[in-house]
Amino acid sequence: MADITPDTELERPETAAGARTSGDGEQAARPPDPQSLRIIELLFFAYRDFTADADEILAELGFGRAHHRALNFICRHPGIRVADLLEILQITKQSLPRGLKDLADRGFLTQVRGETDRRERLLYPRDEGRALIGRLAGRQSERIKAALQAAGVEAPDTVAEFLFTMIRAEEREDIARLIATGDGLNPNGGE
Repeated sequence: MADITPDTELERPETAAGARTSGDGEQAARPPDPQSLRIIELLFFAYRDFTADADEILAELGFGRAHHRALNFICRHPGIRVADLLEILQITKQSLPRGLKDLADRGFLTQVRGETDRRERLLYPRDEGRALIGRLAGRQSERIKAALQAAGVEAPDTVAEFLFTMIRAEEREDIARLIATGDGLNPNGGE
């Protein structure tokens, strides 16, 4: 049987810095450390349960997560352009219309043509849409508050900063502005 142990440093799959190289010569990612793997798995499970809270309510209405995401940003940013919603959700033009139609037909939102550009469609929540998002956000907010309390987190801003820095650096400024300007859950928000 042939010896498969490399005889020289050049034959070893690791570079001097300890990184591996892929077959095409590019440097492959290092294996994650155990703490990162633990956090990755916890994020999966936390997201599963966090979304399950809303999924129960959405299922009662025959809606899914795409409806939830769209309606959330419409409620937080009344008058949002469809083009901007597509950019926020990072989905194709083909995937949004059915969900918007479902929401509009059931009275959760309304679409208005733009005043300066008649091709633009502006999206506004209706009272039913605001109530649904309030209900969904309330359920998810309860989970967040309970988790922060159970974990003994004294500074929720630290958790928020951790999540924020996981966002691609080139998008952080725009997302910070988007989050800061969201006001659609204000009970005084108009249609």
